[in-house]
Amino acid sequence: MTFLFQNIINALQWGSFYALIALGYSMVYSILMLFNFAHGDIFMVGAYIGFGVAAGLVGLASAGAIVLPGWMILVLTIIISMFLTSFVGILVERIGYRPLRDAPRASAAITGLMIGIILETGNLAFLGARRIGFPSLIESTTYNIGGVFVTSKKIMIVIVSLLFMLALHQFVQRSKWGMAMRAMAFDYLVVPLMGVSINTIARMTFAIGSALAAVAGILFGVAYPVLDPYMGIVFGWKAFVAAILGGRGSIMGACLAGFLLGFIEIFVAMIFPSTLRDLIAYSIILLILAFRPHGFFGEAYSARLRL
Repeated sequence: MTFLFQNIINALQWGSFYALIALGYSMVYSILMLFNFAHGDIFMVGAYIGFGVAAGLVGLASAGAIVLPGWMILVLTIIISMFLTSFVGILVERIGYRPLRDAPRASAAITGLMIGIILETGNLAFLGARRIGFPSLIESTTYNIGGVFVTSKKIMIVIVSLLFMLALHQFVQRSKWGMAMRAMAFDYLVVPLMGVSINTIARMTFAIGSALAAVAGILFGVAYPVLDPYMGIVFGWKAFVAAILGGRGSIMGACLAGFLLGFIEIFVAMIFPSTLRDLIAYSIILLILAFRPHGFFGEAYSARLRL
């Protein structure tokens, strides 16, 4: 039982990353009916932006220019990185996707792949292929709870992730902009006739999704402080699977599917050899989709809106 609960904690942390990234996929597909295949690389860019912001703040603190505790530096890193990474998402939408809004979906998908390659290559050109270590911002304290070892970093990562998911849910459900986003996801053609600008909603959607990807990148850097220019590829594709599994446009579905994917991967690796983790995990997901082809909270009509 101790081993079981230990892996549940690990799965919650791992699923937090997938869930935060999957939200960006789900929101863009819900409103614009396209998959932003560059989103995994935006997660990578957000992690590197977080590294730059954190390193700068730590340097200022070391020089005595500012006096801030580690947790405050982490908070500032998250806020500033979300702001900067949201502009990356806006640029991706404006330059890459807006000219292709009425083009075939395959053209937009290929564009997303090319944008991802551009982001990866740009990272390599400016920073090189060497992996870099994320600054240590907070001390990690280990708690022994009935034989289950839980670190303060894991608790913080899960709580912060859940808070951002809850904040996004409240924004979408209770704000006027969230209402416009939900309405546009329901009927893409009619809502602009009611005075809602699709360009504004598209920018907002990409900005929010990119900001959440930056949060995931920073939290990943806190948990596993090694950043790699290609780290967004695997996380991006797995979060994409979680977005599909959750159902089109469902924030709750994307979150639950992200955590479920984390649980499946951790527990498969617990029982079977790690080399079989992806094979078994995605066979389980394939089986789920065979019975729920529209995902946990997807609706049958939604797949026909713009195809």
